[in-house]
Amino acid sequence: MALYGILMNPRLLLRASTIALCAALLLIVNRPTTLRLSHPIPAPEFLLPDLNGSHEHLSDFRGKAIVLNFWATWCTPCLREIPWFIEFQKAYGPQGLQIIGESMDEGGKDAIGPFVHRTGIDYTVLIGNGQVSFLYGQLEVLPTTYFITRDGNVRAFAKGVVSRGEVERDIKEIIESKDTN
Repeated sequence: MALYGILMNPRLLLRASTIALCAALLLIVNRPTTLRLSHPIPAPEFLLPDLNGSHEHLSDFRGKAIVLNFWATWCTPCLREIPWFIEFQKAYGPQGLQIIGESMDEGGKDAIGPFVHRTGIDYTVLIGNGQVSFLYGQLEVLPTTYFITRDGNVRAFAKGVVSRGEVERDIKEIIESKDTN
């Protein structure tokens, strides 16, 4: 039913199609890299549960520069990025950065909670689902990371692990960005 609603809403379908097209173009590249959009597009809105049972909208973070990282506990490349994101949240959080880890694990909070505690993840972790995956280009690769400006526009994204330096450069860009829709 939710997929039908997306397909019947031209605005959501256009956003999902644009992100999917950009994702397909990125897969042509031989190695993971960040794709910077020449014209930022609005990030698809979602409502997802966190590990405490609350629900978060993406728009709840409006005014913050957002790194939206789709990951899973079983994804070895994802585990490489987690310490970076912990460091970046500490370093750039005071400047308005919010890291959001969207777990694509099937076990829900019972599987994710102990992992988050054990690894010391101190940024927002949400429990992902197939509908959000669809809105963000069907996530053929984990990790997939979106860099979203303070006013809610996708500025860049990466499929797969890119270098720590590349991630930090994209974080600085979205913190400093003056994009408007």
